[in-house]
Amino acid sequence: MKKLINDPSIVVREMLEGVVALSPETILLADENVVIQSDLPEPARRKVAVLSGGGSGHEPAHAGYVGRGMLTAAVAGDVFTSPSTDAVLAGIRAASGPAGALLIVKNYTGDRLNFGLAAELARAEGIPVEIVVVADDVALRETVPADRRRGIAGTVLIHKLAGAAAEQGLPLEEVARSARSASEQLSSMGISLGPCTLPVVGKPGFSLGEQEIEIGLGIHGEQGVRRMPIAPVDQLVSLVLETIEADGRLKSGDRVVLLVNGLGATPPMELSIVARSALAALESKGVSVERAWAGTLLSALDMPGFSLSILHVDIRSLELIDAPTSADAWPGGGAVNRNRVLPSLGSAEGPIESRRISPAGKRLQRTAQAVAIALIAAEAHLTELDSITGDGDLGASMKRGAEAVLALPDAAFADVAGGLMAMGDALRRAIAGSSGPFYAAALLRASRQLAGIETPTSAEMAGAFSAAVQAVSDLGGAKAGDRTMIDALRPAADAFVASLAQGQPTREAWQEAIAAGILGAEATKAMRPRLGRASYLGDRAIGHPDGGAVAVTVWLKAIGAA
Repeated sequence: MKKLINDPSIVVREMLEGVVALSPETILLADENVVIQSDLPEPARRKVAVLSGGGSGHEPAHAGYVGRGMLTAAVAGDVFTSPSTDAVLAGIRAASGPAGALLIVKNYTGDRLNFGLAAELARAEGIPVEIVVVADDVALRETVPADRRRGIAGTVLIHKLAGAAAEQGLPLEEVARSARSASEQLSSMGISLGPCTLPVVGKPGFSLGEQEIEIGLGIHGEQGVRRMPIAPVDQLVSLVLETIEADGRLKSGDRVVLLVNGLGATPPMELSIVARSALAALESKGVSVERAWAGTLLSALDMPGFSLSILHVDIRSLELIDAPTSADAWPGGGAVNRNRVLPSLGSAEGPIESRRISPAGKRLQRTAQAVAIALIAAEAHLTELDSITGDGDLGASMKRGAEAVLALPDAAFADVAGGLMAMGDALRRAIAGSSGPFYAAALLRASRQLAGIETPTSAEMAGAFSAAVQAVSDLGGAKAGDRTMIDALRPAADAFVASLAQGQPTREAWQEAIAAGILGAEATKAMRPRLGRASYLGDRAIGHPDGGAVAVTVWLKAIGAA
């Protein structure tokens, strides 16, 4: 286990100290793990206090939601453990006044017991207290009664509604009524791709097969209600929404807000893909999504996965959702873009005219197809090489470029110059990384070199090859010895030119080019990288060939075979 901690026994306190240090509007109680607003007026002038909390490990919940317009205080227990009754009571005393306090409790036994007992003790001291229990986990619809379901990520939306109602100065009964009504209109469900690791345990809470996921898990590292093979995001989102529908909580004409929540180790890229899928699915069902957010709002430590929360809203509840808050972790905004795609303005390049294909153009097409097939076959090898000294995308980039070349119509190869131009344009569009511009520049310069020549000679092709290599060098600034594709390209081009000049037949001259390219790529093993991502590794790259140079040898050999 690798964790950025000092001592597993004090992670909660040190975490809260860090949260408060970065949030001037909050302060930490000296004797309890309770974060409260630091600018509260004297008790007699305070509005209804809204408190929540539970076990730690759900960051940014709950301390991240302390701020005007959201939580007045957050009570933190140990990781995945309910806070003590004394801690909750300390929070009530520190945050509330005669207007009283609302406790928002996720539906777990420990939380209900400790928050409930603290509420009784506070009432005995004369502090009015109401409790709202959130039980939004629809994954348990066939397992336990509705009032025994777990409280999970949708609880954050209840924090927002209740905090906004309290900030408006409403009495405790009204604040509690708003929160209770919203919690009854809330549905959530989670899917996990793997377990999480508790700091004090040091190992994952359960194990999953490489292709397995957990369906309907909670937020404490526990397993779900069932296990299934991994599936595309669209299918997983449909599974969650179908479960909510089956629970009678979703139909055409509903107005809702959507929360796409990461469980701790899900990158924003994947959460955005989930959000895209969920919005499209809800809209296709005739559901109006009034607001939506995607991010890690209530986590389960470092668990990979997501949950969806859907809250039915009306004008009043939407007003509370939109109300301002100073809580650091609330994402704000939430407006849904209804106009998401700008129609294509068309290409500046006209369509490829249908015309007679020259024999040389046809030979170029066959050769290009052979090269493409070879690069696709080499994807895994190129990916492995690039993962050692780069970012691991070379194999996929070469495959995308190859597929783009294979998709070119016959008419693109009417002549050699036109075919090279068409391939350059295809690679420019297909490959967004550095390989795309390099190969596009090379092919475009070669095309210009051969413009107007219907059947280029071997010497003219060799000249175009050299010009193409120079284009790569001009664009990227690389030269021989920098440990780049140039280290295979330059010797191959030079060998081809020299062999032809010595009178060797074209086939033999190209074999010389292949051999020189392979030697050049092999030589990169001993080179210290000077350009590109590999340069960041310094001497650690030595001993491994440059992936871009090896890719050159793949297509050099494919041309020879063709």
